[in-house]
Amino acid sequence: MEELPVSVTMTDAKATAQAWIDDHLGELSAFHQQIFGHAESAWREYRSAADYVELLRREGFDVEAGSGEMPTAFAARWGSGGPVLGGYAEYDAVPGNSQRSVPYRAPRSGLHPWAPGHTDPHSALGVGALCGVLAAKHAMERHRIPGTLVFFGEPAEKVCGSKPVHAAKGYYDHLDAAISYHPMLTNTTIWDTQCGSYWSCVFTFECFDPPWGRPELLATPGRVHTIPRSPGALDAVCLMYTTTKFTKENMFPHTGTWTMNEYLMVGGLATSDNLTPPISQIQYSWRSPDLGIQEQLFGVLENNARHVAAVTNCEVRVRWVTKTRVGLTNHVMAQLAYRNLELVGPPAFGDEAREFAREIQRACDVAAMEDPFTAEAQVVTDPEEEDERFRQALPAWQKNFTSDDYVEYTWHAPTVRLYTAKPSLREPAGWAHWANNALNGLPAAIDPTWTTAGRTVANTFLDLLTEPAVLAAAKAEFEDRTGGGVGGERWVAPLLARDFAPPVDLPWPEYVDTVRGHEWVLPTPGPAGFGERI
Repeated sequence: MEELPVSVTMTDAKATAQAWIDDHLGELSAFHQQIFGHAESAWREYRSAADYVELLRREGFDVEAGSGEMPTAFAARWGSGGPVLGGYAEYDAVPGNSQRSVPYRAPRSGLHPWAPGHTDPHSALGVGALCGVLAAKHAMERHRIPGTLVFFGEPAEKVCGSKPVHAAKGYYDHLDAAISYHPMLTNTTIWDTQCGSYWSCVFTFECFDPPWGRPELLATPGRVHTIPRSPGALDAVCLMYTTTKFTKENMFPHTGTWTMNEYLMVGGLATSDNLTPPISQIQYSWRSPDLGIQEQLFGVLENNARHVAAVTNCEVRVRWVTKTRVGLTNHVMAQLAYRNLELVGPPAFGDEAREFAREIQRACDVAAMEDPFTAEAQVVTDPEEEDERFRQALPAWQKNFTSDDYVEYTWHAPTVRLYTAKPSLREPAGWAHWANNALNGLPAAIDPTWTTAGRTVANTFLDLLTEPAVLAAAKAEFEDRTGGGVGGERWVAPLLARDFAPPVDLPWPEYVDTVRGHEWVLPTPGPAGFGERI
């Protein structure tokens, strides 16, 4: 690993930040439980965003709620002058992953069993980043360190929603550096293999039911129930789904890694008699390591949609949900954050967390292990070594892998991607397994994950604020990789227009309040449940 222009040590300012975290662990843990309990999914994180805004205002931040025309986003600012350092919280949960913090399968009470839950978990992501920002702020106040902290609320990460919008609308334009944090399986920073690109759009099929057949050919042409009707929007969305499945084999060669997923937003609406289903909507989301591949995949989808609309007597429109770039590396930032992670050390999972994990193993008919957590979750891993191991599964030409919209920050300022390990079980394994989600809500298990992140983020911010040489080196690398910085010859501009309308008005799944009470958009099942199993 290359040498930094400064030594990374435990300074007085860092010690102040660490002491602040020690003194506020209880409050931050309670806040994490609050966000974990909301479990709100993409674009509908109303309670979570409001809680962050309230807390940040209480801490003295100037907060723009609803930033970028996104009701559940925010932009918070504290301090004055430079450097201007950025971080962010995410707080969206994942539909279908409801789970209480108990060592057996148990969706949250009073809701549909397939309501959302936190898998990654973004609840810890946000609180870890918040912890670091607040600790750095306290140290800046105590030691009179100049600079500005900008902290964003980034909703809808699961559809890579808000960061491309914030980037397009200029919110990242004046950052000097940024830290992107995410709970993961290891404790490290990304070295070279940054995330790839994620694009998503919604195709809407509408049938206005113009003449489809010749009623005069019928024996009873005046009876409306026997008039031939258009296939309509329900047939359209079914054909779009199957046509895309058939053509997926030929969209792009199966080299490297690219994926495509779909979500049926509207399935035709309820109809009766001989009425034509008037509207259907299907969302497609695709990931690949290259923007050219992204364009190719959309071309096939667009062609499929046109043909399907013609077959089913519909009109079709496409609306973009998001377009992200691919990630840009900054070795100086990666090394700086990693050295501070070494200072902090890996998460330490105590006896309560371990016994809870063993209870999960017993519930899953797995032999309870003395140490139920993975080895890599309990050590700090060198970024270059992790990158080398990670790349063993990738072809040499592939520079990026999977997707996350943090990549938008990387094109506006030197940015590091920091990982700290979740309490990951050796067995049963699985990112979205109920056991994973149960551990995410147990303070004894998840608090060490985000606390380690908060300590590392605070330390790294303080180095960037007090060591001009290291920030200058990070910015010089950014200038070199972009061919001149923002607007340089190798710089990639935001892929969304500045006047892009965020897709907050689409029918995303959400909680609703009715005479039945507060529930998921899928009503809480009654005694009959889903009926008899067959």
